[in-house]
Amino acid sequence: MNDADVSKQIQQMVRFIRQEAEEKANEISVSAEEEFNIEKLQLVEAEKKKIRQEYERKEKQVDVRKKIEYSMQLNASRIKVLQAQDDVVNSMKEAAGKDLLNVSRDNHVYKKLLNDLIVQSLLRLKEPSVLLRCRKEDLQLVESVLASAKQEYAEKVKVHAPEVIIDKNVYLPPAPSHHNAHGPYCSGGVVLASRDGKIVCENTLDARLDVVFRKKLPEIRKRLFGQVAA
Repeated sequence: MNDADVSKQIQQMVRFIRQEAEEKANEISVSAEEEFNIEKLQLVEAEKKKIRQEYERKEKQVDVRKKIEYSMQLNASRIKVLQAQDDVVNSMKEAAGKDLLNVSRDNHVYKKLLNDLIVQSLLRLKEPSVLLRCRKEDLQLVESVLASAKQEYAEKVKVHAPEVIIDKNVYLPPAPSHHNAHGPYCSGGVVLASRDGKIVCENTLDARLDVVFRKKLPEIRKRLFGQVAA
């Protein structure tokens, strides 16, 4: 083999090696690009996922805040409605309380009422001796009906007429007035108690109004507002 043949073979080998190197380089380049694209896609998807999760988290936060605000507004509205209803009911009670004052102004009606209240109190106490308190302004009327009230009680229960002592040292408060707008008051009626003070029957007009009002409150609310208060 002469030098020309050797040179030719060397050139062929160089071309082969170069071609293999170029093909390998192309393979590496293509593989690297594919890996890069895959990694880039994975990174993009990961970022997209993070963005979606962050958006969903913030969306949930906004939704929770909206629900809380709605609930607070709803509760505030309910409280306002209930307060307005209470104002109406209380104004009715105040009006009824003012009407009680007219009861004691009619002596004939009030005298009969005092008699009935004393009898009712005696029936509740069923004591042989009791203490009676009234307003100072009602003292004469109470004294005028006391005997008949005791007799009526005795006939109903079939016992001897009880001893009823009118307390002339401590009277029930007077009727409400402009001079005594915020102090204790009594629109009329009586309070009877056992001599030892352990049993008390408060039969004032104001106490009776409270009892009736509490008892009738669900019905009052239903008539006024179309529902029974919880």
